[in-house]
Amino acid sequence: MIMDRRSVLAGLAGVGATFAVAGGVRAQTAGTLAEIKKRGTLRVGVTQAPPWYSKDPKTGEWNSGLGVSMGKAMAAVLGVKFEPVEVTWGTAIAALQGNKIDLMYMLDATPERAAAVDFPQNPLLFYSMAVLARDDLAVKTWQDLNKPDVRIAVPQASSMDKFLTETVGNAAIQRFPGNPEAIAAFQAGRVDAVCLFHPPLLAARQRLGAGKIVVPLPAQSQPSSVALRKEDDKAFLTWVDTTINGYYTSGQTQRWYEEFLRGFGLDPKSAPPVMKEMLK
Repeated sequence: MIMDRRSVLAGLAGVGATFAVAGGVRAQTAGTLAEIKKRGTLRVGVTQAPPWYSKDPKTGEWNSGLGVSMGKAMAAVLGVKFEPVEVTWGTAIAALQGNKIDLMYMLDATPERAAAVDFPQNPLLFYSMAVLARDDLAVKTWQDLNKPDVRIAVPQASSMDKFLTETVGNAAIQRFPGNPEAIAAFQAGRVDAVCLFHPPLLAARQRLGAGKIVVPLPAQSQPSSVALRKEDDKAFLTWVDTTINGYYTSGQTQRWYEEFLRGFGLDPKSAPPVMKEMLK
């Protein structure tokens, strides 16, 4: 079939219009922030790990912990409901990528994670790595644990796991799905120590009534962060960055932390603060 120049131009214009419409649809695809407001919930990844997240065993509700308090506050600012979604430290990234959750607090911004998810520029808080060890286990430095006969429990695929693998690789490192399983192994005597960041160990020591908490030298203090799904629309990332920075600089993050400690029967003065400006 023979087509004249006018027909060809008209056809190309039609194709161009089609691509323009398609491009417009793509451009209008809602980002996470818009989806949250449309859905009416902020989905926060949670895992049993006091003082960050704590579920009431009687009601099954996630009702305490710094991450729960912050999640509820951020949901309220957005005018939506707080929706906790159970994950593990090892499955949180996949949950974000699979659009099962909108964010996860207390995930450190490692290079490996940053390749898969986004992190805000401002830190969430600061904390130190520690161990809950048998009372008779001599621990002053990390090298004291770097022995084949020392059994250490750690949550799998966590920052602690990576650090132990690189620093005390000679130890018998046993990896568990999450904090509760690692702590249970210590309680049962299957390991000599459990490595977590200092705050969760305070709650564990309080509950178990046994063992000693040590911050081995050289002390490993670092910032923690919030993981979010990677997307072209950066509105949610920008909002989270601004919001957590506001909570931190106003002292609200520290107050939520201390609130949990008091509710758990611990004196906040016995624990290192989560603000680096307050560290001595």
